Formats: sequence, C-alpha cells, structure tokens
Amino acid sequence: MEAQDKQVVSDEKSALALGRAVLAGEAEALANLAEQLGEEFDRAAQMVHDCQGAVILSGMGKAGIIAQKISATLASTGTLSYYLHPADALHGDLGRVQKSDIMLILSFGGETEEINRLLKIVGQMGVKIIAITARESSTLARKADLALLLGEIAEACPLGLAPTTSTTCMLALGDALAMTVMKMRKFGEQDYAVFHPGGSLGRRLSKVDELMSFHRGRNLPVAQDDLTVRQALAQVSHLSKRSGAILLVDKAGKLSGIFTDADLRRLLEKGIESVLDEPIGTVMTRNPKRIRSGTQSWEAARIFEEYRVDELPVVNEADEPVGLMDVQDLVTHKVI
Repeated sequence: MEAQDKQVVSDEKSALALGRAVLAGEAEALANLAEQLGEEFDRAAQMVHDCQGAVILSGMGKAGIIAQKISATLASTGTLSYYLHPADALHGDLGRVQKSDIMLILSFGGETEEINRLLKIVGQMGVKIIAITARESSTLARKADLALLLGEIAEACPLGLAPTTSTTCMLALGDALAMTVMKMRKFGEQDYAVFHPGGSLGRRLSKVDELMSFHRGRNLPVAQDDLTVRQALAQVSHLSKRSGAILLVDKAGKLSGIFTDADLRRLLEKGIESVLDEPIGTVMTRNPKRIRSGTQSWEAARIFEEYRVDELPVVNEADEPVGLMDVQDLVTHKVI
C-alpha cells in the first residue's frame, strides 16, 4: 500500500511539473510573438478597419476552431464577421463571399489542401486575404496579400504533434487584432451593451432607466418638501404601485430629500406621537444618494452596495427626479 501511495504522489508531481511546463512554454511563445510583431500588424489592423464588407475567418481543424472564436470576438466588438469552413466554401458557400470582404485565414503549416484550393478561387474573385501562419515560404503566406507570421513554434504536446502552443498564439494574435480594431473604431461601453443584451455583461451595461420600477408621470412617489408627513403620504397614496420611499422636491422641482418607510418606523419607535404632523422637510434625509438618468446599472449596484441603501432616486441633468430604483430591481434583472 505504501508503494502505491508513493507512486500516486510521484505521478501527481509529474503531472504538476508537466502542467507548469506547458503553461511556461506557451507563455514564452506568446512573449516571443509580441516581441517579433512588426509593421504588418499595423497594415492588417488598417485593412480590417477599412473593410467595406465582412471579415471572413477560415481554417481547418483546430485552427478552424480558433478562427471561429476570433470571428465571434470581431463581431462582438463592432466588426462585421463570420466563419466559413473551407470544405463548405468549396461546396457552394463561396456564394457568401463578396469582393468587398476580407478573408482572414489561419493555418500553422500553411499547406492544408482545403486551404490551398480555397486560396486559388478566392484569389480569382479578387478578395483580399490576410494569413496567420508560421512560415513566409508557405503557400498560404505567399498567396495572401498580407501575412502575420507566427514563426517557428514548438508545440507543448509531449509528442510535439497536437496543436497547443501554435493555436494559443493564433488566438492571442486574433485577440490583439480585434482589440486594436475595436479601439480604432472608438467602440465604447454603450456600443458593447447594444451587442450584448443578454447575460450578466449585458445586464450590468443596461441603463438604470430600463430597470427602475418607478417612473415620472406613471407611478413615481414625489411630494413637495414643505408639506407635513401626513400630507406627503396622502399626496402619493393614489399611486397603484407602492414604493418604500417618497422623493421630496423643492419649489423648483429639484430633488431635496427622501423619506423612507424605515425613517417613519424609526420616528414611531422613538415615541414621537405627532410625527404625522411634522414638516417632512425636518425629518427627511437631505441630499440623498442619487444617480443620473442614462447611467449603466453596474454603477447603481455599486452605490447600493457601498452605501447600504434600498432606494435610489434617478434624476435628470437639472437634478429633477425622473425615477426611483429599488434594490430589488437589480435582483429581479439579475444584475446582482
């Protein structure tokens, strides 16, 4: 039994050492790639940015899988892009390709049969080609209008056969190209939110106006700050949807305070019997935390968490209340 335990420990150490070696090898290859990147990258980025059609990614096998991911990254950051399988392209799908498009083709060796056949036809169509490949002497690099060269790369596979380090470098180079073009397009958070309406990212980038439960002109509990507590409560009692707070405004209509159910409860617990006849301006919370209309919901989440409040007024540029967020709005929409 002790011998078996020692063997397990030995195997675990070997596995750990191999895992570290793979990561270190791939990290070194990426560092070398970054160091050797030249002006061809500038030209490639400009070509993609100026493309009047779509940026079509293509590749076989593992390189094809990487091409699909790069295409998805381009599409999600403002560049029209899709993936075209080389075999499908040769069986009718070339009809999707237009002269205004650019093809970004991935092949480490640059001699894949399907890719070479595709190159010939695409070249005859007059479509510009950017290659990501290892050697300048390869067919893919020679037939392309521009080649981004990876250089000689040793695969992390113990056999030196399975695409590992080479595909990591392809992916990283594709990310670098996509992020550079994204920056050139001045693609910002608002644009990103449009392309990512679903999922946690999309929810965090949504506007507070889309999530808040209470809106001006519909169900927003607003009262003048010169009323008594009783009068203010009566002024919002007709609203069909109940809120845990009343927003108080001055004579100019600007937000001056907030009065919550918790505020009322604390006053009652103190035994202030005449609380309902107190001027609400003397018992409200003055200058409450607020958020500007059009702000993204992640900022509202930050305020709720940092200041431990349950209600957050939403104001316009004139500091007039246009809505009210409840912390449950963020829970309901899964922002938090």
